[in-house]
Amino acid sequence: MRITYLFDGSMEGLLCAVFESFERKAKQVKVELLQHHQPDAFTESMQIHNDSKKAGRVWSALQKKLSPAWIRKFYCCFLSERPDAYTSLYEFCHYLFTHPAGAEDNYGNEHVLLIAQMARKVEREKHRMEAFIRFQESQDGLFYCGIDPDFNVLPLIMKHFKDRYASQRWLIYDINRNYGLFYDEVSVEEVHLDFETQKRLQKIPINAQASKEQLYAVLWKDYFKSTNIVARKNTKLHTQHVPKRYWKYLTEKQIDSFG
Repeated sequence: MRITYLFDGSMEGLLCAVFESFERKAKQVKVELLQHHQPDAFTESMQIHNDSKKAGRVWSALQKKLSPAWIRKFYCCFLSERPDAYTSLYEFCHYLFTHPAGAEDNYGNEHVLLIAQMARKVEREKHRMEAFIRFQESQDGLFYCGIDPDFNVLPLIMKHFKDRYASQRWLIYDINRNYGLFYDEVSVEEVHLDFETQKRLQKIPINAQASKEQLYAVLWKDYFKSTNIVARKNTKLHTQHVPKRYWKYLTEKQIDSFG
């Protein structure tokens, strides 16, 4: 009989699902987010309870079997938050632990292939966020940007912004996932804002920005126009490099539409 393991969407929860399946010698297991589960009269379900020790054992086993590059692929695929990605990560663990070394290089396996493909998409989103995010500065000196990436890339972009903007306070907030990263010039911490604060920060009005940020915005737009080579004058070509859903992060797009 099939059984559905219900987990909370965390990496720890997914790894615990893998642990439970091996411990119980369960067959025909499906993993699913607890909050998305629809009861089925013909399928048994079991809620997975997080256990850091169990998750740690599975993660340690993965690290012994996989190269650092593949560990990153595994992690990036998880950050996609796609139901099919969760399924493939679970099945990949079983495939990896029951086959000889090098199984992760068998791209004929559907789960190996999906993880590699999904990881590339997440990495691409990471690089785009790093390139397209533009901070706005509030009058109290906090640099802020609200984002809504396709995937949960905040953990991946943290180091880039910490290194690049080490001498200023900043907050990058994922509006859809309702959490962000706050840097206080010393360390980065995860923060969650209440709804009203999110609404206020989502689009800081011009009169609430520091005057130097308004000047920067104009200078940035002027620079954009001065370097507007033929390829960039073509809106279609420009969009291929900067998809419209990223325009909101570019200062020149906040001031005026591209023309």
